[in-house]
Amino acid sequence: MQNKITEKKANSSRLRVVVGMSGGVDSAVAAALLKEAGYEVIGLTLTLWEDENEDEKAWQDRSCCKVGLARHVAKTLSIPHHTLNIKKVFQKEVIDNFCDTYLLGQTPNPCVICNERVKFGQLLSAARAFKADYVATGHYSRIQYRAEQNRYALLKGNDLNKDQSYFLYRLSQDQLSSTLFPLGEMSKALVYQKAAEMGLPYEEILESQEICFVTQKDYRAFLTENRPEAAVAGQVVTTSGEVVGQHDGIAFYTVGQRRGLGISNESRRYVTQLDVLQNRVIIGSEDDLLQHTLIAKDLVWGGYGKPTAPISIQARIRHRAKLNAADLVLLTEEPNSGNVRLYFHKPQSRITPGQAVVFYQGDEVIGGGTIAIET
Repeated sequence: MQNKITEKKANSSRLRVVVGMSGGVDSAVAAALLKEAGYEVIGLTLTLWEDENEDEKAWQDRSCCKVGLARHVAKTLSIPHHTLNIKKVFQKEVIDNFCDTYLLGQTPNPCVICNERVKFGQLLSAARAFKADYVATGHYSRIQYRAEQNRYALLKGNDLNKDQSYFLYRLSQDQLSSTLFPLGEMSKALVYQKAAEMGLPYEEILESQEICFVTQKDYRAFLTENRPEAAVAGQVVTTSGEVVGQHDGIAFYTVGQRRGLGISNESRRYVTQLDVLQNRVIIGSEDDLLQHTLIAKDLVWGGYGKPTAPISIQARIRHRAKLNAADLVLLTEEPNSGNVRLYFHKPQSRITPGQAVVFYQGDEVIGGGTIAIET
């Protein structure tokens, strides 16, 4: 089994690839590597979001769509560069989903939604318009074709500290078959080294923000502007039901949160649950955050296919969280029919409804879903 870039390198001189250039170091290096490998490279920057003061910033400090830097890199590499304004679809699929999910008392993962519904779909559409063979991005993940099963497998990046397979678990077989990840086998240190060789001012370029469109304020202020109805006060109660304070709106809290609760107590207290129906924030001890199980909904199985019996996996319940052993069981009884339950071998803390949970076997992503609120 070979990485597609290695596999195609000998015959890549006539292959055309559209590279999603965000303006960051990773996508710049991805474009450079593909050009060196003999591909005909076209740079494309998706304009997703524009902060109100975006035009006043230095080009290297702008948000997720650093068009100025992307153009600079394209010029350095002597490749064509284009921009595609997709702000409307980004607003609908990502920003509206982000705000509405918080209103439901859940914590969204906009990067996962964006990759599935926006970025890769738009890149593929552009690639077809340019009559390109592939799209490519600067993600730290790998794709392998499994000939014996006639499917494409999404794998962790070799640099486990930068691995981004968690954010890509929802990509379809069509998307995986048409995508190259040039950085999948590289470390971040090597990427910086390559950027330095290219003369890129990489030390001036900040790492991408986790929420690219919340650029000048925290998400609470962003929510207040976009969903004023989020600011509905209610009670803060303990797990035993004792009222100990007031909150400004449950959308401003997330499971596991400790700071900003406005509660005086000698011992540490954490948000353990958000009760939407009664508009209550429930707090408890760190031990109250521990859970042995979770239910996942809105499942995807990639090329692996839906399991027909319980399986052993490793699961990641949030980006940066450690992989933990679990048994995965299909649920057939209402109201959870079609969902799965994970039984962790060790209790997990801060299992957060709305976040993605991704299933691994070895290096391969076999599926994933959204953590559900248990009723």
